Amino acid sequence: MEDPSNPENGPETKPDTQPEGPAEKRPRRKRHILLRIDSWIDSSLWNAGFRLSELWEDITIFFRRFRTRGWKRILFELLGEGLTLGTAGSVVLLMLAMPAFEATQGDWRNRGNFAVTFTDRYGNVIGHRGIIHENSVPVDQLPDYFVKAVLATEDRRFFDHFGIDVIGLFRALSVNAQAGGVVQGGSTLTQQLAKNIFLSNERSLDRKIKEAFLAIWLEANLSKKDILSLYLDRTYMGGGTFGAAAAAQFYFGKSITDVNLAEAAMLAGLFKAPAKYAPHVNLPAARARANDVLSNLVQSGLMTEGQVIAARRNPASVVDRAQIESPDFFLDWAFDEVQRLAARFPERSLIVRTTIDMGLQKAAEDSVESSLMEYGERYHAKQGATVIIENGGAVRAMVGGRDYGESQFNRATRALRQPGSSFKIYTYSVAMEKGMTPTSTIVDAPITWGNWSPHNYENRYSGKVTLATAIAQSINTIPVRLAKEKFGIQPIRDMAKAMGVETPIRNDKTIPIGTSEVTVLDQATAYAVFPADGMQSRRHGIGQIVGYDGKVLYDFSHDELPAKRILTEKANSYMNQMLIQIPQIGTGRRAALDRGILVGGKTGTTQAYRDAWFIGFTGNYTCAVWFGNDDYTSTNNMTGGTLPAMTFKKIMDYAHQGIVLKPIPGIDNPFPVQKPQAVAAKKPADGSENTLPPLIRPRTLSVDSTKILRDLGEKLKAAAPLATQKVATAK
Repeated sequence: MEDPSNPENGPETKPDTQPEGPAEKRPRRKRHILLRIDSWIDSSLWNAGFRLSELWEDITIFFRRFRTRGWKRILFELLGEGLTLGTAGSVVLLMLAMPAFEATQGDWRNRGNFAVTFTDRYGNVIGHRGIIHENSVPVDQLPDYFVKAVLATEDRRFFDHFGIDVIGLFRALSVNAQAGGVVQGGSTLTQQLAKNIFLSNERSLDRKIKEAFLAIWLEANLSKKDILSLYLDRTYMGGGTFGAAAAAQFYFGKSITDVNLAEAAMLAGLFKAPAKYAPHVNLPAARARANDVLSNLVQSGLMTEGQVIAARRNPASVVDRAQIESPDFFLDWAFDEVQRLAARFPERSLIVRTTIDMGLQKAAEDSVESSLMEYGERYHAKQGATVIIENGGAVRAMVGGRDYGESQFNRATRALRQPGSSFKIYTYSVAMEKGMTPTSTIVDAPITWGNWSPHNYENRYSGKVTLATAIAQSINTIPVRLAKEKFGIQPIRDMAKAMGVETPIRNDKTIPIGTSEVTVLDQATAYAVFPADGMQSRRHGIGQIVGYDGKVLYDFSHDELPAKRILTEKANSYMNQMLIQIPQIGTGRRAALDRGILVGGKTGTTQAYRDAWFIGFTGNYTCAVWFGNDDYTSTNNMTGGTLPAMTFKKIMDYAHQGIVLKPIPGIDNPFPVQKPQAVAAKKPADGSENTLPPLIRPRTLSVDSTKILRDLGEKLKAAAPLATQKVATAK
């Protein structure tokens, strides 16, 4: 009998067939949507891949038509490589062009739109700078034969090229290769104009690249007539003149529109080398050059021999004037300073009293030139530069090279050269500021900083030495050890900047021994801190700027901030105590002056003897001297203690004749009471004969006497109108 209580024996139950509710349908719907999305992604990717493969197959089939064999394949391969290299070259050219085009920003046409008359420290006119547009003559009004003479000599294809004459360049390269030297230039007139307006005369690959791009830019933005006009107005023509109009007035005493063919040929011959062919300096050379210009006119087909024969037979004569000594390197720098200061006032016609002393300037020029003439070949050195700063900051002399007419590049203010050991003063100055003294000792031994291991001269090491000995003997490892173990690189960079170095200093562990480039003016400015008792040297070349109406627009003594302290008196005294040892027992003994005048200074020689320096100071003057080569080739073992030190002595012996000697701060230096006397000629320390006569400084007024006379003159000027008025009233 079945048990009714047993559920298995009970009546069958029907399955639950009721529809699902909303809560149950929702998960199934989500799964369905996700499956559809997954299916769509899979199918889409498969279709995309299939279509790409079909497209690639179509492209491959299409390009099979262009498959070549034999010489055609070589041609196409070369074209393909050329296209690739051309694209990469275009990118590189664009990168090179960007720095050049930065120079075209702003109103470059009127960048030098000033008429400035410069005087020396005593008020004597020494030169002019700026473009006086009233004296410029439009190209249309110039004599036709003058324009033809310029083009025949400087750029015969001027109207045919786009700024760079490719044909003329290859011709010049061919001629120079055959001659075994540079006898013909490849620069176009437009390239020369680009250099005159935007660049310097520095001989470097970087400058030539910029020159080429700027020439193309000028051709794209100016007409040929405008380019020719600017070239004739802004090129240096010798005798301190810029532009053909000024040169015609200076050499012939007449307007450029009135010159005859012989005179026009002489002017056209000046563009190549104005100092060499300046007729007031070397009339025979100028006439020979003019004859070459006349030959160029005939050879280029612009004139016939019959048209130039009269000019050959009757060469030009010039106005009889003595050779004018113009400190052109200094004036170029001073003109830049004027333009910087002139932003304060609207006047553009100015009279500028500079700080230059023409006696010291002439002595500096003669000293650099005589040193190169006498020793340049022996040391394989072709260029030199020097700057002299009087205690107080006034720049008294500046020599930027041997020949301004040959090269207007100012090596005193623009050439960036490695200073070598002369840079070590910044490291030692930091050490003195950090509490060290000249008697502090440090180990001279091999040292490695990262992957760099500096060495001493001849790899000699002295063990434990004082800082005074280290700087006197110019030991390399000591400043490196100071930087590595004591205070690092940044304080050295900060010290150089504070002392007056305007060139950016590299952030490199090698700078303690002078690998970061500076200028001669930088070094002179910085070293002038020491005789200034640790104060800023306040270097300046402009004393006063006056308008043509007599209004004083700028005065250095009133308009500039007072000097700030750079070194403490103790640190400065320690530095002077060490630096005066170098001309006595150190590497700069040839720089020691006569008559017991104490000198402090430092030599500098760079790797491979590319640069040689001596920078020194007395209580009166600071003088920086550099010798080397423009192309950075090595000299013949020239060190800072040889030719630079000898030239420093020659200049400074002259500078200290007949003046009141001042002591070097922090040095007990009683000067012997002596009458001013000529400097006796001595044999150089290397035993060579010095046949040049000693420089004798002419008698000049002292600074105090000059100030008294100047003040008296101002009072007389002020009193003159009042006296005239009284006379008129009495009548």
